[in-house]
Amino acid sequence: MVLLLTDDQRADGLSAAGTPVLRTPELDRLAADGVRFENAFVTTSICAVSRASILSGQYARRHGVVDFATGFTAGQIRDTYPARFRAAGYFTGFVGKWGLGGALPDTLFDVWNGFGGQGEYWTTDERGERVHLTRRMERQSLAFLRAAAAQDAPFMLSVSFKAPHVQDPNLFLPDSAFDALYAGAAIPPPADTAYARTEALPAFGFADNPREEGRARWRARFATDSVRQENVRRYYRLIAGVDRAVGALRAELDRLGLAESTVILFTSDNGFFLGEHGLAGKWYGHDESVRVPLVVYDPRSPVRAAVRPEIALNIDLAPTVLDLAGLAVPAGVQGRSLRPLLYGQTPRPAWRTEFFYEHLFGYDGRIPRTEGVISDRFSYLRYLDAEPAVETLFYRAVDPTQSRDWTRHLDERPALADTLRAMRGRWARYREALR
Repeated sequence: MVLLLTDDQRADGLSAAGTPVLRTPELDRLAADGVRFENAFVTTSICAVSRASILSGQYARRHGVVDFATGFTAGQIRDTYPARFRAAGYFTGFVGKWGLGGALPDTLFDVWNGFGGQGEYWTTDERGERVHLTRRMERQSLAFLRAAAAQDAPFMLSVSFKAPHVQDPNLFLPDSAFDALYAGAAIPPPADTAYARTEALPAFGFADNPREEGRARWRARFATDSVRQENVRRYYRLIAGVDRAVGALRAELDRLGLAESTVILFTSDNGFFLGEHGLAGKWYGHDESVRVPLVVYDPRSPVRAAVRPEIALNIDLAPTVLDLAGLAVPAGVQGRSLRPLLYGQTPRPAWRTEFFYEHLFGYDGRIPRTEGVISDRFSYLRYLDAEPAVETLFYRAVDPTQSRDWTRHLDERPALADTLRAMRGRWARYREALR
């Protein structure tokens, strides 16, 4: 079993999703061999919290990691998917960015090649030679696979890339091997309208606030067309490095005779604004921020090149990998195994059509705390740092760019007032039931 996790890669961050200019041949091949979920989301769009949800299968309000300082307790660690695999006799490894607070769990894995914090893109390898971090992680992953083959035991490898995360504060630093890639390519402008800039965020003290983090980062990264074009090209080049690593990993599995017995999952910890709505970063409940790529290849399944429309969540990953390995899922897990969808079966009970969204990290008032409910038709987002809380309602089914906040236009569609009340009621029920 291999779980590949990128950092800040949005749902359209692979060419199989139909994105112009971008090319990801290895990820596209993985999707052609397996199942791609076109509506995969995270329940919190920020790396530490989302990673805790991926490891535990739980919403933030249950696992309690809502910032960058908090880590898991010893009891929580025991119920994460890596600990469950190791307890079941699997040879386990971790490569890359851990992303949570607290002490690094270097004793949780048989092979630990992780690091704390954000890491640096340009680093050195074991011989002291300069190498890009993504390339170093690729080599560490291949070394783990060779060690696993020598062990002749089932294995669970978690690879947590830094790419395509920006190198703070505002530098996208891809491997120089890709300098020529996308050179001169015209990056299409964001799907942005006059409404998008004025209504994507409520103006109760942060939409027009120079301290608001999404606006500040937009000014540094995407404010002019030329700067945006070059930064998006560099973001795409960072993805190219990951794509190369995925191809190398699959080639090594094939060489070792492990390809037909290894499940591969590929996803990201959250999405990323590339200038849409005048924003950079993530955090908010818009699709660019909360939707992520998710591709699963199970060589045992007869399903190939499938695109599933169901809502899949980051909290589904832990129960999925445990279920696919035939291991028990801990009682506290709140996600669902994707197994029936991977095998073309009808899930029972019926699959979800909505989910609860929460973002409780305020970052000194520069990122508004948010809760809400995102469905296949609407997004109801509730900003908690105002008194009373401010609500927005996007009609995703007819406005996929989420540019018009219908709480400001109920006179045009009075029936949406009933929708707003219903979504508010579901938000209240979810926030209590999911603790």
